[in-house]
Amino acid sequence: MTTASRLREPSAGHRFVASDGAALHVSQSGPAASDGSAVTLVLVHGWTQDHRTWDFVLPHLDPGLRVLRYDLRGHGGSAPARPGGATIARLADDLAELIADRVPDGPLVLAGHSMGGMTLMVLAERHPSLVASRLAGAAFVATSSGDMDQLTLGFPGLVGRGVTRFEPRVARLLARLRSDTLRLRPGVVRSGARRLVFGVRPGREQVDSVVEQLLCAHPASAGMFLDAIAAHRGVGGLGALCDVPSVVLAGEKDRLCPLAHAKVIADELPHAEFVRFPGAGHMLPQERPFEVARRISALVRAATR
Repeated sequence: MTTASRLREPSAGHRFVASDGAALHVSQSGPAASDGSAVTLVLVHGWTQDHRTWDFVLPHLDPGLRVLRYDLRGHGGSAPARPGGATIARLADDLAELIADRVPDGPLVLAGHSMGGMTLMVLAERHPSLVASRLAGAAFVATSSGDMDQLTLGFPGLVGRGVTRFEPRVARLLARLRSDTLRLRPGVVRSGARRLVFGVRPGREQVDSVVEQLLCAHPASAGMFLDAIAAHRGVGGLGALCDVPSVVLAGEKDRLCPLAHAKVIADELPHAEFVRFPGAGHMLPQERPFEVARRISALVRAATR
């Protein structure tokens, strides 16, 4: 299996160019523009995924809601990350610049899955005025505020410590790849995704969606961002969000961002709702799309009161 075809130069209607020249693919639904008072929801995906992460969530949201989705650099239809540009800080700056360009006024609700949730934390730390003046709600979906360099994928003892030592090697290997193409066996990729990022009895369509997006990610960018995730420390950003209406969503079978990581976030946000999903893994937007949409919609409703 090779990577799916990637659109590295998004068409004009779906193109946003960041301050360093990187072209990002943007997708929008709902009203074409904000009237200055209506809420805009911005959805941020995670590592090796793209804006399609939210495909299963979108139908359960209010069709009249303005929703902005985009592909992080190095993912989906966006340009690869440049050397030194595969950092959570750069992703936070991309998000701030995209908001300034596409949603210059009106209240915002932001939802981030996995690395997308990390991006929200760093956004709050690097762009506090944006958070203070615009942010009306935040959803942290299967994410972490740190200690990802201690990841064991749920394995105990020596096996878990081996996983921790092996991860940096994978990151370095991917970062050195010069080709956009990975040749992988479909069955191996699908089986690995099912076991690693899903909980109990995932649907075939949901697994295939994750695999297709994974194969659209730029391999070298994925490797560099893996290092960025390991280095991520987002507690400072959470401090800037403690007064923002928030929800923390976590799958009890999540191997990548374990339940304990979600609890750290909830503890840092004393007014946040902490929701646990029994039997669910890391891919909550695919595994529990209705429930994720319901929690995000509650933040949107609260922002309109």
